[in-house]
Amino acid sequence: MTQKVAIIIERLDTTLGGAERSVSELADALEAAGCETHILAAKGQPKSAKVHILCGDVIGKRTDLPVFAGALKKHINENSYDIIHSILPFDFADVYQPRGGTYAEAIKRNAASYGNKCIEVWKRATGFMNLRRNTLLKAEKTLCELKDGPAIIAISNYVAEQFKKHYGTEDSRIAVIPNGVDTKALAEANGEQTRKQIITQLNIRGNTKPVLFLFAANNFRLKGLTCLLKAFSQVSNLKSQISKGAYLIIVGSDNAVPYRRLATNLNIADNILFLGSVGNIGNLLAAADVAVLPTFYDPSSRFILEALALGKPVITTRFNGASEQFTDNRHGKVIDRPDNIAELAGALTHFTDSANIQKASQAILQDNIRQRVSISRVAGQLKEFYDGLTKRRRQ
Repeated sequence: MTQKVAIIIERLDTTLGGAERSVSELADALEAAGCETHILAAKGQPKSAKVHILCGDVIGKRTDLPVFAGALKKHINENSYDIIHSILPFDFADVYQPRGGTYAEAIKRNAASYGNKCIEVWKRATGFMNLRRNTLLKAEKTLCELKDGPAIIAISNYVAEQFKKHYGTEDSRIAVIPNGVDTKALAEANGEQTRKQIITQLNIRGNTKPVLFLFAANNFRLKGLTCLLKAFSQVSNLKSQISKGAYLIIVGSDNAVPYRRLATNLNIADNILFLGSVGNIGNLLAAADVAVLPTFYDPSSRFILEALALGKPVITTRFNGASEQFTDNRHGKVIDRPDNIAELAGALTHFTDSANIQKASQAILQDNIRQRVSISRVAGQLKEFYDGLTKRRRQ
């Protein structure tokens, strides 16, 4: 029996990346798995008849949670769905699956990313004073405390532990279905031409075979770019590998000015390339040798999963749920803390050796990590979960 599923998200705009892209890909994968999947969004552009924009006439980029809730309830009452799967903390949903982890943990880790104890304390205090964020936080806390509230699906064990730590949520309420990405689309990535363009932009000449590290994020501070630049400078100082051809490619829409200045002060500017926002990260990942994201917080980074899907070794932190989907020291490196500069520099140095890159890439292929991080795998597990919910409901 085909199940009719509604996925609730605030905005449907895949250019925003992250959750928006994930939900769009998930909807397509669920369709392929045999579900009739609809997306219910407050704002965005409908790409098909199965995308319903419910608050398009509301002024502003954001929609207040109570306003969106009212529009959702009206739509759901007028349309029949077997499963209501929400990315936002609505207690009338069957499933709650926050793509960004818990709001409590996000506030905590965002504060930690400033690298200053005084600022961290202030940010944690004022983070709870943000009206919109506080509304979402309270709604999430209430949802978790409901005895018969929605089932909670965590996109990593890291997120599952957040629910237990911050809200005391019982294990029976939580299912872990690890995050995934569209591996079929990534298979079409072609990095050959992109790599040539990068080498030209970096003014690399002669027979040098550069090692290209790729960092991609839209929040440079939260994702640890300052720590990465400092660590990269230590690779140069300790091992003289930069002069032999190690380079860092930085992608993202954030303000690059302070990071360019830092790279200059660290004397590594000639080995850094800022590309700004790009349309196709797949081609850049295919062109790179190693993906690196020393993040202070990421429930499960798409960037790292996409790199693994393309057979690229990765470097990230234990504050990234995606680190659970590969083996430390086999497929990549997991750093304890993003501000452990020496450990991060050691991981970078390890992958300046092409033999280590090749060994990790072969292990990723041998262990079929590509299938492990596939959105098709996620859709299959979700469909089984939906079936279980429906069965229990009938009983």
